[in-house]
Amino acid sequence: MYARRDVLRAGATLGLLAAASPWLHAAAPAGLLTRKIPSTGEALPVIGAGTSGSFEVETGSAQYQQLKAVLKAFFEGGGRVIDTSPNYGGADSILGQLLEEGGWHRQCFIATKIAADSRADAEAQWAGSLRSLRTDKVDLLQIHNLRDWQTQLPYARELKQQGLTRYVGITHYLNSGHDDVARIVRSEPLDFIQINYSVNAPDAARELLPLCQDRGVAVLINRAFDDGRLFAKVKDQALPGWASEAGIGSWAQLFLKFAISHPAVTTVIPATGRPDRQLDQLKAGHEPMLTQAQQQALIQQFA
Repeated sequence: MYARRDVLRAGATLGLLAAASPWLHAAAPAGLLTRKIPSTGEALPVIGAGTSGSFEVETGSAQYQQLKAVLKAFFEGGGRVIDTSPNYGGADSILGQLLEEGGWHRQCFIATKIAADSRADAEAQWAGSLRSLRTDKVDLLQIHNLRDWQTQLPYARELKQQGLTRYVGITHYLNSGHDDVARIVRSEPLDFIQINYSVNAPDAARELLPLCQDRGVAVLINRAFDDGRLFAKVKDQALPGWASEAGIGSWAQLFLKFAISHPAVTTVIPATGRPDRQLDQLKAGHEPMLTQAQQQALIQQFA
């Protein structure tokens, strides 16, 4: 059961956002910076969205109503890429329902995953993902954390040949997985990888990101906030003096702009369940990017 006041509060938030649609455009204008997918040349906005944690809610709850406002802000602000997984506690079902209710399926670049240990399990999971997402195809199908990738990557390619996904890729979320990801990038044709990269975990820039540039592989970035730990580190701290020159008005914008300032990065996918934070994150997706000196200063600050 959800308290009536919670539902009313969420409804009021939606009402304010709907009434302030011109303000939404002013706060997070369309025309986000885009980067091209090397394998096709298709352009994607540099700011995307994740669903882990934030979309693990119950239909009809106050949090669900808030997510409607989050997606409204996201799409009106020029966002397209949303990353999910059948392993995210029902997040893919919530995403599918919200996309259908909002009429946003055509705007959304849906990235999901296979997380299975056999071909049979993958086939069953894939069928369930399509039902949950309320679609007959997706844009990107990724092998989640390299799980049984020798079996699942060929299966994903079969689905691509059948027109059920436009792109295939692999994911990991830890520095310890970078070497394995790099080996697969060298040995297998891929459209995408997804990895962690942040001011306090910049290791991907040493080898993996340049490798993706050389091999023509698009890159999604997860954990740009280090699962929220970075905000605890900067609590009550002022932004660097140069932040305003880079168009940065919050720590969230700074952390996201750090990630997308690497030229190998296609899109960063932060998750949020709050529309105000979604608006704030979208503001990171505009020029100028951080200079090399600014990036190095941040790495040293958070080392």
